[in-house]
Order: sequence, then structure tokens, then C-alpha cells
Amino acid sequence: MTALDRLPDALRGKLVVPGDSRYPTLRSTYTKTFSPAAVLLPASTAEVVAALRYAREQAGPISVRSGGHGLHGHSSNNGGVVIDLSALNRVEVLDRRTRLVRVGPGARWARVAQALAPHGLAISSGDHGNVGVGGIATGGGVGWLVRQYGLTIDHVRAVEVVLADGTVVRADAEHEPDLFWAVRGAGGGVGIVTAFEIEAMELDRIGVAQVVVEAGRDGLALRQWADYLAEAPRELSTAVSLLPYGRGTALSIVAVVASGHPRRLREAVRPLTEIGTGLLDQSSQVVPYPALVSTAHLHANVGQQPAETTNGLLAGMSHEDAAALVATASGPDRALVQLRSVGGAVNDVPAEATAYPHRHQRTLVVASTFPPRAGAGLDRAWRRLADRVDGAYVNFESRPSRASFDRSYPGATGRRVTDLWRRYDPDAVFRPPHLR
Repeated sequence: MTALDRLPDALRGKLVVPGDSRYPTLRSTYTKTFSPAAVLLPASTAEVVAALRYAREQAGPISVRSGGHGLHGHSSNNGGVVIDLSALNRVEVLDRRTRLVRVGPGARWARVAQALAPHGLAISSGDHGNVGVGGIATGGGVGWLVRQYGLTIDHVRAVEVVLADGTVVRADAEHEPDLFWAVRGAGGGVGIVTAFEIEAMELDRIGVAQVVVEAGRDGLALRQWADYLAEAPRELSTAVSLLPYGRGTALSIVAVVASGHPRRLREAVRPLTEIGTGLLDQSSQVVPYPALVSTAHLHANVGQQPAETTNGLLAGMSHEDAAALVATASGPDRALVQLRSVGGAVNDVPAEATAYPHRHQRTLVVASTFPPRAGAGLDRAWRRLADRVDGAYVNFESRPSRASFDRSYPGATGRRVTDLWRRYDPDAVFRPPHLR
């Protein structure tokens, strides 16, 4: 009897293997190319249970995928089975008064924003419309509204989870609180989340500005940026890219203001135009929130953007920190360095409240290298920052290891995560090999 013969009736037509016309667009993630033996496409919680049971009967690894960006590569594999949740993509407003929304893990944030816009609601959700709900809503969720809204996980109110043995569990603050704690920040190791209930925020239009300033090599502009964000209104969130510019550096800043009032946008952005040694470019507009995570972003993920990425967090921005960031971006290995402002509402949540414990830092630092430099170049570039950063965000690490786990889940958080992963998944179905 072949593996296909053992396929449950509920999954007939939902098994994709090499040679199937669907296989090329389902095999890989955004940054990595894989060759799984099979991809399953369940469309309900019951079918996820059947898919998991089938996958466990096969030889080889099991991966679970929602959006497919998956920098760490755990959402696909070579020679095993991938459970692709893209068909679990429904977005439903459960209660407009309390802003409670039910979202499937396979929905992508462009579709979520599009579905919520007619209701005047939004969820802070990454920075690209093609990213899937499942990865962010179990790992953290640093989005365009992060300082106003907090992390995506901070507004998850309940989840439906399929455990490794096929049991379906609803978890919230009162029911299965340990599972609920782990899902919010370390959910990849406890089970397959098949639905999230998330409290959205009231928002229809936002202000968006692009500011580019000349920064030199001394890091002063970065310290000015960080000093301003420490005092800026929470409705302002920013993302900064450090780019070579002549003999120095330029900061390309995307500023998002959680308000549709042009005056609020102008007031929040003005100090950003005054940092550095000169304003190179500036534009701003008020747009509907879905414009930030546009449906134009939606595409298949076929390994088209190979890269190696790592990250860390900073509580402040000293002269030495800023100089190290500039050197990392402009040195011989020249990593792409991006900064995302956190703090604000993120830091209102106690460190022990979720499995994401990084609640005192203000800046997320992300560094990436691209072929041919790849991992060795990233290692050389990151040495300048490795001893300066404090903690890490699990979703921006392309080469997960025991060391990266310890940075993402330090101390007591890591011990609790490990204990709960073992409790809810004793056979290590969902754990990566380096943590078994």
C-alpha cells in the first residue's frame, strides 16, 4: 500500500506531490527553496487533524506553513510533509462593539486589512501584505502600528489549536492558560493554530511619510532618531534603512502615524526631517490602512529572495551603538541594516505575560546579507553588534540554533517555553532538530 492509498478521504485532491502543477508554488518559502515529498492543503480544523495524522504516519520531517515568508525555513522541508494552511484564510468580525475579529492562520495580512477596512478596523501586522497571519500571530508581530497598538500577540484573545496527538483545544486567559501563554510568542512549538481571535483597533486612515536624510558616518543621526522616538507620540512608528550615500550614510525612514489627520502627520514627522546633516527627500500622504499592506504584495513564494538574516534589540542608543550600526551597514561586508521602533505600547505589557519577553527595549535591529556573501558575510558584519544587542525576535532569524533560541527566550522564559513544548508536544513533532 502506498502513502497515497493511505490518504484519508477528507484529503482527496488536497495532496500535492512533485509533478503536480501546483507543486512549484507550494514547495518553498520566500527566502529558501525546498523539495518536500508532499504538501497537504487542509481547509478546516478537522482536515488539519487528518493532515497531521497522515503526516505523522510518513517518514521524514513535518512542517507547518501559513504565509510562506518563513525566514527560519521551518515552514517547509526536504523529503517530508508540509501542512499548508493557506485555505484556512477566513476573516470574520465576531463583535464590532468589542472589535473582536476571528482570523484564520492562512490569511495574509493584505486580505485581513482589506476585510477589516469596511468596518473601520485594523490590526498591526508586519510590514508586507504577503506575510501570513500564523507566523506573526504566534511569534510576536512588529507591525506598522507597533508603538500605538503593541505586538500582534498582545491583542490575541483566544486561539484554537490542534495538538500533536490530534486533540483540538481552545485556549484563552481562563482555559488552558499555559498553552495560551506559549502560543503568544512561541507558538510554533506547541501545535497548529487553526484560528485566532484578535482585538482590532479603531482605524480607517493613516498618515505615511518617506523621509531620507544624509547621516554621515558618526552615527549622530541615529542617536537623534532614537532620542526623538523615545519621546514621540505613540501614534508614530518608524522603520529605518541605513544606506550608503557618497562617502557617508543616508537614513531612509518610513514613518507611519495612526491618524488620518494631516496635521498630526506633519507634526509627528517634522522632527525626523531635522535630523542628520541634510534633508534629501520627503513625501507624505494620508491613505486607507490597507495601502500599507497592499493586495499588490500578494504573490507565490518560490525562494525568490535568498538572504541570511539575524537581529537583536537595543534598549537605548549610545554613541558606540550608533557607530557600530553605521559600521555594519558600510563596512566591507555591508549588511543591509534596518531598524524598527518598538517601545510604546509594546512595553506596557509585563515581560512575563507572554512568551515574547522583550518589553524594555526600544529598537529592533535587523541585518541581512545576500548572495554571494551569505552567512559568512553576515557573521562578520554582525560581530560589531553581537555584544551590544539585548535579546532577539524569533521571526527575524534565518539560521535558528540553540544560541538564537536563548536570545529569543532568555532565562526563565526559555525554561518555561521548553517545559511547555515538552508537555504539549512530547514527541517533538513541531520542534526543530536543534532543540529536540
